[in-house]
Amino acid sequence: MTTEILKPTAENIFRAGQMIKRGEIVAFPTETVYGLGANAFNVNACKKIYLAKERPADKPLTLHVANFEMIEQIAEISTAAEKLIEKFLPGPLTVILPKKNIVPDFVTCNSKSVGVRFPNNAVAQELIKIAGVPIAAPSANISGKNPPTTAEEVFENLSGRIEIILDGGRCDVGISSTIVDISTGELKILRQGSISDESIAEFLNR
Repeated sequence: MTTEILKPTAENIFRAGQMIKRGEIVAFPTETVYGLGANAFNVNACKKIYLAKERPADKPLTLHVANFEMIEQIAEISTAAEKLIEKFLPGPLTVILPKKNIVPDFVTCNSKSVGVRFPNNAVAQELIKIAGVPIAAPSANISGKNPPTTAEEVFENLSGRIEIILDGGRCDVGISSTIVDISTGELKILRQGSISDESIAEFLNR
């Protein structure tokens, strides 16, 4: 398989979105790191992510959305979660919420919760809108290697394993998103990112 690095023109983003619709996988930029995306509702497509990345089968996938309506489609939103979403999204935060039945159990590794990302990146948002579905996307690297922040780093990891890398330049944030689990009603910070624990806790305690 030949891997192409493409500038994120309207034509190329449309092509990538159509590939997602057809059940293929595509690498794309976000504000944090590059993601490797598939239609979140298509189990066979999501299996291609695990194969390309050599990803352990027990690691769930985060779902990327392009608007708040998509979050409501895939997850239950509590009052506290709504406050977090309105304050920090779109942005470099993953919020773990109770999932709705529309999300396949395969994608969440049979967990009843799902990680949701609303990236603050125009290319990512347009890609998701064209695909018309949430995009399941871990970082676009071989598992165990550093998450890529440029299209060239994605190519070094996944050349020959995927068809398209949308080149949005170097990621603005450059580190993986902060992960907050609020699926049980109790706030837990699962991964440090550019949004500090203190700023999240301070906001919720207002």
